Amino acid sequence: MPDTNPATRSPSASSDNSSSTLGRIAQNSVFERFARTGFIMSGIVHLLIGYIAIRIAFGGGGGAADQSGAMAELAAKPGGTVALWIGFVAFVLMALWRVAEAVLGSASKPDADGTMHQVIDRIKAFSVGVVYFAFALSALGFARGHGKSSSGQNAGLTARVMQHTAGTIALIIGGLIIIAIGGYHVYKGASRNFLDDLEGATSALVRRLGMVGYIAKGLAIAAAGALVILAAVQSKPDKATGLDGAFKTLGAQPYGVVLLVVAGLGIITYGLYSFAMARYVKM
Repeated sequence: MPDTNPATRSPSASSDNSSSTLGRIAQNSVFERFARTGFIMSGIVHLLIGYIAIRIAFGGGGGAADQSGAMAELAAKPGGTVALWIGFVAFVLMALWRVAEAVLGSASKPDADGTMHQVIDRIKAFSVGVVYFAFALSALGFARGHGKSSSGQNAGLTARVMQHTAGTIALIIGGLIIIAIGGYHVYKGASRNFLDDLEGATSALVRRLGMVGYIAKGLAIAAAGALVILAAVQSKPDKATGLDGAFKTLGAQPYGVVLLVVAGLGIITYGLYSFAMARYVKM
């Protein structure tokens, strides 16, 4: 007779149940299709960010070179509102998938219990889930016609936090964490560790897109983190404008046009790799 008393179940049985639950969620065809659509929407967002950065380099109009600017650009196109609603659903499901991984562990990459590797993987999954929830909220805002600039929101939040010494210290720590995240992206691209996330045989083109895309995105994230620290140290919250600020600061340097074009092309490369992830990523 099976033991139905939770108090007498072994930890391994509980872990097996959690893993099987995650497996059933991830293998649901509708859930998986929409979650994979999240990679496609992420790719579109990165393509638009790269395009805006290149447009800024040549003085071809304004716009924010970040996810809010990309979604504003998309909202202005025919059918853009519909695409944003689809993106909202896809980003939410993508976020839920990552949060499920953080809580239950990865069904595609099971780890030994109690290992530091498992803890790090769960933290990474939760962090990515938070990012996709933020993408979902941004897509929802622009789909409803109430989207706001991410750079403006970042500067406003930074100004409020900097009113206290503890807040300034927290900003510096936060900036260091952002730089570390950017560094991890660079490492993941240079070492080709991103291939562990994929299943099936991948082409040389996909591998090159992943390597260049991760390195370019990592450098941009690290630059945004450096601006947060600079804003905190100089008490200038308007400098903490995220990815858009990082691109525009880069464009203001000597040979800024060339640097900004290269950075924009790098983000576009990551966007193209996101399309490949929609096909090959393990779920």
